[in-house]
Amino acid sequence: MNTFPLRTRSTFLSKPFLPLQPTKNPNPKTTNRLISIQPHLKPSNPNPNHNPTDYTTISALLSNPTFPPGPSLETALDRAGIEPGPSLLQRVFDDFGSSPKQLLSLFIWAGKQPGCLSTVGIFNAMIKVLARAREFEAAWCLILGRIKRGLEGPDADTFAILIRRYARAGMPSPAIRTLEFACSLDLIQCSNSELNLFEILLDSFCKEGLVWEASKYFNTKRVTDPSWVPSIHVYNILLTGWFRARQLERVEYLWDEMKSKNVKPSVVTYGTLIEGYCRQCRVEVAIELFWEMKRQGIEPNAVVYNSIIDELGEAGRFKEALAMMERFLVLESGPTISTYDSLVKCFCRAGDIEEANKVLKMMINRGFMPTITMYNYFLQHYLNLEKFEEGMNLYTKIMESGYIPDQLTYHILMILLCKQERLDLAMQVRKEMKDRGYDLNPVGCTMLVHLLCTMHRVEEAFLELEDMIRRGIVPRSKTYQRMTYELKEQGKIEMTRKLCDMMTATPHLIKLPSANVRDEDASRARRTSIIQKAKSLSNTLKTCRDPRELVKRRKPSVVAQ
Repeated sequence: MNTFPLRTRSTFLSKPFLPLQPTKNPNPKTTNRLISIQPHLKPSNPNPNHNPTDYTTISALLSNPTFPPGPSLETALDRAGIEPGPSLLQRVFDDFGSSPKQLLSLFIWAGKQPGCLSTVGIFNAMIKVLARAREFEAAWCLILGRIKRGLEGPDADTFAILIRRYARAGMPSPAIRTLEFACSLDLIQCSNSELNLFEILLDSFCKEGLVWEASKYFNTKRVTDPSWVPSIHVYNILLTGWFRARQLERVEYLWDEMKSKNVKPSVVTYGTLIEGYCRQCRVEVAIELFWEMKRQGIEPNAVVYNSIIDELGEAGRFKEALAMMERFLVLESGPTISTYDSLVKCFCRAGDIEEANKVLKMMINRGFMPTITMYNYFLQHYLNLEKFEEGMNLYTKIMESGYIPDQLTYHILMILLCKQERLDLAMQVRKEMKDRGYDLNPVGCTMLVHLLCTMHRVEEAFLELEDMIRRGIVPRSKTYQRMTYELKEQGKIEMTRKLCDMMTATPHLIKLPSANVRDEDASRARRTSIIQKAKSLSNTLKTCRDPRELVKRRKPSVVAQ
């Protein structure tokens, strides 16, 4: 078994700790490896309603740079003899969503083929691709052309896609015009989709930080249509938006307005308020709302309990958090995986591993299985206390139980290994990370480069540093100096020159230390000057009684300034 050579394993694993009973490993033979990697194989033909050969042909044409979007690509598609259908087009749209121009040519070509009817779903998929690429003009050309020809669609989903994408692009005015245009169509008016699109507009604005625009349009609608009564869902959207913008005064103003207009809050309303106040570290207000909703006969849901329990745990008020947990346990729904996650996280951060372990046992008894995220909290705790052996043993148990590490697990493990100078295992983990598509964070990269330099493996250290710069991570000045020293010590003149060229391409890396020194010197000089002037003025006030003399002594300072 390829595991960590640990001296304390038998004593550590003999302790009653961390029940590990995850889902069954789909490939038991791989548990002997340090990190098991499950291959993600895409089925050859997930949709049997089309010919896989046609999909392969279209994929090759779309990927071929000799067939640019437009007439050239359409001619190549004609020659291929493909019979396009909804299932085939949908699969192509799913796999080539980042190629809007090629897909637009394919969509136009498919519409010209006899017997090929473009469904509303395919049309909306095309609009989604164009809107994601911010090709709004092309999207509108398709919409207006389809309306002019009297084809099926566009529908409410079409305009919802555009509204969301305009909001994502920070373009509120076009989003509002899209809503107003959609509401002018008979199709939208007859289907009663106008209010749904209005709520989608407000929701998109609030999610993208445009809550002021959402509020303004909300007020405009109330003025232009006095008979319109906002639904509780609309108020919930705006409350969420104001919380996201950290505008508590606006939240309180809107909440008071709801009460004055006798708008009956729902469990979602209270959940929004309680979660928002907890995120603002105002758990006392959240608890007051909790009891208020109980008095109103509204049963708190998981969002309410989880928010309060998490914030009480973050504040170190574990007795109150566990008391709230007891109330949650008696409900039919009961705690969720997020509830247990919050408690485990907070106990681990407080260093109370015993209580965190009790929470894990409690959740297993109730049919929940711990996640890799929960075990990351334990690993982070051991890292903070520099308990390397315990952390390595826990990781070994996690892997033997069939868990698959996530990116945070790798980062913690890499730091543990680098601090223990276990380079071979660190490089093995690094390789596994690359195989899974994970990159090291700046801290892990820096520690690995320094460890490689310590072990005099400068070629590998140079490659890691080069990869850091390629990914946009700015190496520390100390890392650059260490790397340069090791290269010169081993006589790697060419690599030293190349490293210098790379660092010159980012000049702030070299200027940063001296700039900091200059800033610190200037700041220190200003502080010294201010203190000296203050002392001089104090002495003058103690000894001088003539106001004219004070004016004379102040003039040089004024001139100097």
